[in-house]
Amino acid sequence: MNESVDVENSSESNKILLKKRDWIAGLEKGLSLIEAFDETHSKMTAAQTAQRCGLTRTAARRYLLTLQSLGYMATDGKLFWLTPRVMRLGQTYLESARLPRIVQPFLQRLTAGTQEISYVSVLDGFDIVYIARNGSNRSMNTGFVLGARVPAHVTSAGMLMLAMQGPEAVDDWLRNNELKTFTAHTITNKERMKLEMTRIQVQDWAISEQQLDLAYRGVAVALRDRNGEVVAALSLSMPLQSETSEESVKRVLPLLRETAQAMRNLI
Repeated sequence: MNESVDVENSSESNKILLKKRDWIAGLEKGLSLIEAFDETHSKMTAAQTAQRCGLTRTAARRYLLTLQSLGYMATDGKLFWLTPRVMRLGQTYLESARLPRIVQPFLQRLTAGTQEISYVSVLDGFDIVYIARNGSNRSMNTGFVLGARVPAHVTSAGMLMLAMQGPEAVDDWLRNNELKTFTAHTITNKERMKLEMTRIQVQDWAISEQQLDLAYRGVAVALRDRNGEVVAALSLSMPLQSETSEESVKRVLPLLRETAQAMRNLI
């Protein structure tokens, strides 16, 4: 009888049943080690890395040195840190994936029609990742560049995609995650967030104001494939200026919906 292992993929919600003979534990550990480095852990010793990855210090050091020899890691003999070569992994996705190429012409037209920055993002765990954008840069704290990863609960696109997973998934997310504060306007009350999720599910679009950056709002709609499955979010980012929430939604939501519908048979 073939043994198998349950593997949680990067969405943190879908499980893949893989035969044990096909599972390469070393690859899993190497990737988890790369992912262990973040904003608050930009440089670590082998012991610190081992603790974050659930490895022995000796094993972690071997992985780190292997990654160093491949150019993905640098070290001063004690501390290790990622090199820009790691960005090749994300760039390979952007260059090879079909979705970013399909949506780009639509984003150009959407930006031209609204004079706002347009984005397409996908959900990865409880973060969103921007895979396509169009429009001029603005002085936002986060600077949504291609490949940028942002907590889903502080963006219109992220709230939309979380809400579209359904009430049970939303309850599970709220039960197991803290709502990190980014501005004085960030929604951190879980009951209030649940109400927002319900509203999004009913109206089929989302708005987020000053949740991540002060004086900015975002409006998002779902990108669905021809079978009706949500595969991404289409959103616009804009400064608040003198426009009210209602005025901005009235101005951009019809264009967002029209653009999303035009893409549907191509995704």
